[in-house]
Amino acid sequence: MKRCINCLVPDRVPGISLSDDGRCNLCRDTTGLATESAQAEEERRAYEADFEKTLVESRGQGQYDCLVPLSGGKDSIYLLYRLAVELKLKVLAFTVDINIPPLAWDNIRRALGKLNIDHLSYSPSQEFYQKTFRYVLRNQEERGAVYTLSYVYAPLFEGDALRLAIEKGIPLVLAGYSPGQPEPERMLYEFSRRLICETDWTPPEMVSCGEFGADDLGRFYNPKTYPAGTQFPRYLAPFHAWPYNQEEIMRKVVDLGLVASSKHANPIHSNYPINWLLMYSDLRVFGYNPYAPEFSTLIRHGKANRNYWRIMGPVVDFLIRKRLGPGKEVTRSMNWLGLTADELRITKPRGAYDPVLEPQ
Repeated sequence: MKRCINCLVPDRVPGISLSDDGRCNLCRDTTGLATESAQAEEERRAYEADFEKTLVESRGQGQYDCLVPLSGGKDSIYLLYRLAVELKLKVLAFTVDINIPPLAWDNIRRALGKLNIDHLSYSPSQEFYQKTFRYVLRNQEERGAVYTLSYVYAPLFEGDALRLAIEKGIPLVLAGYSPGQPEPERMLYEFSRRLICETDWTPPEMVSCGEFGADDLGRFYNPKTYPAGTQFPRYLAPFHAWPYNQEEIMRKVVDLGLVASSKHANPIHSNYPINWLLMYSDLRVFGYNPYAPEFSTLIRHGKANRNYWRIMGPVVDFLIRKRLGPGKEVTRSMNWLGLTADELRITKPRGAYDPVLEPQ
């Protein structure tokens, strides 16, 4: 596999081609890149203006101004700091205790102690998540393991956050998604009001397969279960509205004492352990790390350190393939789920797990 000498995108990513000098078609298109950057900055400024206006309108409505899903990664930790310290908001942090590694829990405890923020933690059934992860990994849709499981797993904890915000009358859920997260088709700065107020988030494939009962499926957020007149919160990603630089955030959370060290700020060490298995599956199927296009986009736009990822990208892939170091989580996760490598399969068409939007 070859990578672009500029943005490091692998040549196996669909739509990518490398020239003789090693640059990809996206980097060679300087006019398109400049236009894309200008458009992205224009959109960011529009989001920033909306976010500032939203905070003015939402502040002081109840006990808390916003709810922040807290995973223990650098972005959610730094988001807490900006909201509580710099913007003086009343923040409730919320953690769904599934598949969070000890290092991330250390980050959570340290940051909460430093910032003096209220925090709720919810520990749902491990059995349900094991069953769900096992089914989804054996029946991935055509975009692979990271995409499929992420967009079954994320709606579960996003839905938990929405339910808590509705229960407590909190007007905003503010998530630490960086630019490029989640998929643009799912969110650009904000989940649509149609998705929040009208759409059942239960994955159709999990409904139709017959392996999940009503209690299982009822774990997914569904606004139709709420009475008329329910006030649904907005769900925003502030890092889509603010200037974002990955290296700067990694440095700041350490300098501010919110995490113990640069290792604790590193997404390689603080990410969900199941992610190593997802990357392993996609590396086997597609031949490249599924997160590589996201990081390459950040590099092209000056939001991630090229030299850092030039070294760490291949190192991470090697550790995953060989199941060494943090890559041992591949084996641990397969044992936890009772899976073998040969069972990690794509069997479903694109969109099999996507929620069905009601006709407008």
